[in-house]
Amino acid sequence: MADKQHLYLVDGSAYIFRAYHRLPPLTNPEGTPVGAVYGYTTMLWKLAEDLDKADGPTHLAVVLDKSSKSFRNEIYDQYKANRPAPPEDLVPQFPLIRHATRAFSLPLIEEPDVEADDMIASYARTAARQGWDVTIVSSDKDLMQLIGTSEQGGTIDMLDTMKSARIGPEEVREKFGVPPELVGDVLALMGDSVDNIPGIFGVGPKTASKLIQDHGSLTAALDSATDMKKSKLKERLLEHRGDAELSRVLVTLKEDCPLPIAIEDMKIATIPPEPLTAFLSEHGFTSLMRRLEGGNGGPGPSTQLHPAKPQNEGEGHAPQGNRQPLPDMPDVDRSAYECVQSVEALDAWIERSFKARLVAVDTETSALDAMQAELVGISLAVGPNEACYIPLTHYTSDAGGDDMFAQRPEQIPLATALEKLKPLLESDAVLKVGQNIKYDLNVLARHDIAIAPIDDTMIVSFALDAGRSQDGIGGGHGMDELAQRHLGHTCLTFKEMCGTGKKAIPFGQVPLDRATEYAAEDADVTLRLYRHLKPRLAVEGGTRVYERVDRPLIPVVAGMERHGIRVDRDRLVGLSERFATEIARLEGEIHEIAGQEFAVGSPKQLGEILFEKMGYKGGKRGKSGQYSTDQSVLEKLDAQGAPIATKVLEWRQLAKLKSTYTDALQQAINPNTGRVHTSYSLTGAQTGRLSSTDPNLQNIPIRTEIGREIRQAFVAEPGNVLLAADYSQIELRLAAHMANVEPLREAFAAGEDIHNRTAREMFGEVDRDTRARAKTINFAILYGISRWGLAGRLGIEAEEAQDLIDTYFARFPGIQRYIVSTLETVRERGYSETLFGRKTWFPRINSKNQAERQGSERAAINAPIQGTSADIIKRAMARMGPALADAGLQPGAPDGVRMLLQVHDELVFELPEGLVDDAKPVIEQVMAEAATPAVELTVPLGIDIGTGLSWDDAH
Repeated sequence: MADKQHLYLVDGSAYIFRAYHRLPPLTNPEGTPVGAVYGYTTMLWKLAEDLDKADGPTHLAVVLDKSSKSFRNEIYDQYKANRPAPPEDLVPQFPLIRHATRAFSLPLIEEPDVEADDMIASYARTAARQGWDVTIVSSDKDLMQLIGTSEQGGTIDMLDTMKSARIGPEEVREKFGVPPELVGDVLALMGDSVDNIPGIFGVGPKTASKLIQDHGSLTAALDSATDMKKSKLKERLLEHRGDAELSRVLVTLKEDCPLPIAIEDMKIATIPPEPLTAFLSEHGFTSLMRRLEGGNGGPGPSTQLHPAKPQNEGEGHAPQGNRQPLPDMPDVDRSAYECVQSVEALDAWIERSFKARLVAVDTETSALDAMQAELVGISLAVGPNEACYIPLTHYTSDAGGDDMFAQRPEQIPLATALEKLKPLLESDAVLKVGQNIKYDLNVLARHDIAIAPIDDTMIVSFALDAGRSQDGIGGGHGMDELAQRHLGHTCLTFKEMCGTGKKAIPFGQVPLDRATEYAAEDADVTLRLYRHLKPRLAVEGGTRVYERVDRPLIPVVAGMERHGIRVDRDRLVGLSERFATEIARLEGEIHEIAGQEFAVGSPKQLGEILFEKMGYKGGKRGKSGQYSTDQSVLEKLDAQGAPIATKVLEWRQLAKLKSTYTDALQQAINPNTGRVHTSYSLTGAQTGRLSSTDPNLQNIPIRTEIGREIRQAFVAEPGNVLLAADYSQIELRLAAHMANVEPLREAFAAGEDIHNRTAREMFGEVDRDTRARAKTINFAILYGISRWGLAGRLGIEAEEAQDLIDTYFARFPGIQRYIVSTLETVRERGYSETLFGRKTWFPRINSKNQAERQGSERAAINAPIQGTSADIIKRAMARMGPALADAGLQPGAPDGVRMLLQVHDELVFELPEGLVDDAKPVIEQVMAEAATPAVELTVPLGIDIGTGLSWDDAH
C-alpha cells in the first residue's frame, strides 16, 4: 500500500449510465433488469483490483445523486429542465446499484438536495488541503475544474475508466485550451444543452476557449465586447452577458458542503466476501462469482443471466439471446508471462504449443499498415496465464531512432526465430487463434510464413453479436472491448506502453518487461475469449455462417490485400490538377453569386450567406445555433432553382473526390510494390458486407463521369487486363426468392428487365420515365422507405408516394407479407437472419423512441436481403481459388488469375490477357452457384463480366 493517502471518489451516476448504454439488456432470474447493475458491478470490481497498486486508492467512496433538485434550481428554474426521464428498464436498477455498492462494503454518499458533483468537489478539496492525493473516477467535464495541486501538496486528477486514461492539467488544457481553473469560464460561455445551462447562443467550444485564452477570464472577455468590431459575436456577447454570468454561477461547483462521512473513515481493506457473494448469487452473476472464488472453485450457483424479454408488445428492448456463462479461468496475472530471449526457451514454447494443439498468436509491429510494418515481436498463449512474448527487433536509442548507435537487448535473431516458428505456424496439427488474425497473416506472409489452420475471435464475436451493442450498430468486436464485456478485464493499452504525441515511442523501444506484459496479455486474452466465444457458436446457431462463410474468407481477403491494385500516378496527378482548377473556378462563381468572398467549405459561413444574406427560406438552426447546410438542404434549394446551391454541390463533390481519391490514392501507393493495398474489414458492416479502408475503394461514384475517370486510374500491369464480374440486381433477385414474389421470379427466370416489369405492373406502360420511377421504387421498398422518403426521391407529394407504395404492395403482395413477417420476427427474437443463418441484432426495435424504432425497422427489413447478398459473394470469393486452381489458372500467381478487389456486388481480377477466355466461365460459374448446396434459390443469379486495361474499361 502506498505511504501517501490516496482518495478515490467514484462518480457513481456516470458509471450507471455508461454501464446501461454499454451492455445489452439483461435480467436476473426473477426477471428484473440488471444490465446496468452488472456493468456497474464489473466497474467497481476493476477498481477493487487496483487496491494494492501504487497508484490505487487507500480510501474510496462512491457518490450518487439522491435528488433531482439542488440550489441551482432555486437560482434558475429551467436548470436541467430538458433532461428526459431515465429509461423505464433503468429505473428499477437504481436501488440495486445502491445494494451493489454496499455489497462491496464501500462507503456510499448521497445527500438530499445536493448534487453528486458538489459532494465530490467538497470531498476532493478537503482531502487535497490535508495533503492527500485525490482521483475522481469520472469523465465529467464539469469536474475538470477541480484538477490541480493544492498548497499542501495534494493533487487532484481524474480517471476515465472507459478509456483507461488519466486526466491531469495537461489533458484539460488540451481539451479546453485553458488550465483547469478557467474551465468554468469556458463552460459559462458555451453553455450545456444537457443541463440546460444557457451560455451565450452561438458561442461554441472553440470560440469560448479562444475568448478566455485571449482575455484571461469570463468578465474580461465579456468586457472586451464593447471594443470589438461589429460582428455577430459582439452582438451576442453584449446581448447575452447576463446569461453567461448566470451560467458561471450554475457551473461553479460548491466546495463547502457538509461531509456526512469523514474521509478518514473511507479507508479500505480487503473486501469481505460474504455480502458480495450473497449479492452476486441473488442476481445470477456467475462469472463474477467464480472470480470471487479465485477462478478455481466449483461451478457456482446454477443461476445465470437470462435474456431480457420485451416488457410489453412494442415496448422496451428486444430479447438478447442465450448468453453462456464463462468457463472457469483464473484472473489475468501478467507477472506469469515469460519473455523468451533464448533459442532454448523458444524451443520449449514451441513444444508446449504442439502438445496443446491450440495456440493463440499475436504479432507486434512498427505500424498499422500490414504491408509496410516491420515485425517487432510475436506472442503465444497455450492457456490462461500461460503466455510468452518473443522480442525480435527491440532496441533502445538516445537519438530516438533505430540508428547505428542503438542498443539492442538480448533477443533471438529474427531469421532464427522465424525459422523455428514456421513449422508450428504452418502445422495442420495445431490450430492458431488470433484476434483480427488477417493482420498477422499478412505480416508473417511477408516473411514467407503461411499461418494455417486459423480461428479468429473477432470474427466469432461478429457471427454471434453483430449489431448487439446498445447503440444498434455493428461495432464492439475489438479485443479490449470484448475483454471488458466478456471477461470483466481491462487490457493494457498501446498508449500506456508508447505514450502519445511528441513523446510517443515506437513499440520496439518499450522496455522488455513492459512489452512482455502488453504483448503476452494480447495472446492470453485472445485465448480466453476463444474459450468463451467459440462454444457459443453451436449453442446460439452461429456455426453455419462462421464455418461456411466467414472463416474460409479470412485468408482469401488477406491475399487480396497483399496483391493490391496498380494505379496510374500520372493520371491521378492530372485529375488532381484539373479538379483544383475546377474547384477554384466554382469558388469564383459562388462568390460572384453571393456578392462576397467567403469560405465555401465552412458550413457556418455558407449558412449565413444562404439564409441571412440571400434570404432563402427553409433555413434551420441546429443546437449550436448554426444553420444546417447538409446535402439534403442544398438539394432542396437546388430543386427550388437556387444557382448557388447547384454550384456548392458541384464544389463539394469535386473537393471530396480530390481529397479522398485523386490526392489520397497518390499517397497510398506502396513504395515497395507500386500498388495500392486497401484493408478490408470483415466486421465493419453489421449486415456482413465487407468494408474497405486506407484507402476506401468502395465509395468511388459508379455512374458519374468523374467517378469513371477515377476508375480509369486503376490499371492492369503490362501484359495483363482487369476483369470485373458483377452480380446483376442481386438484392432484387433475393427479394423475389425470399418474399416468394411470383411475377418477379418469372421476370428474372425469363431474363426480363425487372424495372420494365415493375413499370408495367405499376403504371401500365414502360417508357424512360416510368422505368426510372419503377427502379427507384424497387430499391426503396426493400430499404423500408417511408412515404416521405419516397416522395423526396421522386419529387412528389407524400400522398402520391403513399399511393405508389400501396399500388406496389397490391401488385406484389409477397413483398408486403415479407416486410410484415420480418418485423414481427425481429420484434419477437431481437434479430434478423440471412438464408445462411447470419444474425443481425436490433436492440432498439421495440424502443418507445419513434426515431430509434423506425430506424431499426428500416434496417431490419433490408438486413436479411443485404446480408444474404453479402454471404453469397463471400462464398464465391472463398470458392474462387480452388475452382481456378482446378482449371489450371494458377490463382494468386503473378502469371495466373489474381482476385484484387471486392466492391459491393462486384469482384475485380487481374490476369494475363491470354487467360481471359478460360477464366470467364470459371468465375461466372462460381459466382452463379455460390449459394448452393446450402441454399437453393428459385431465381437465377445473373453475372455481368467485362474486361479492359482499366477498371472503368472492364465495365
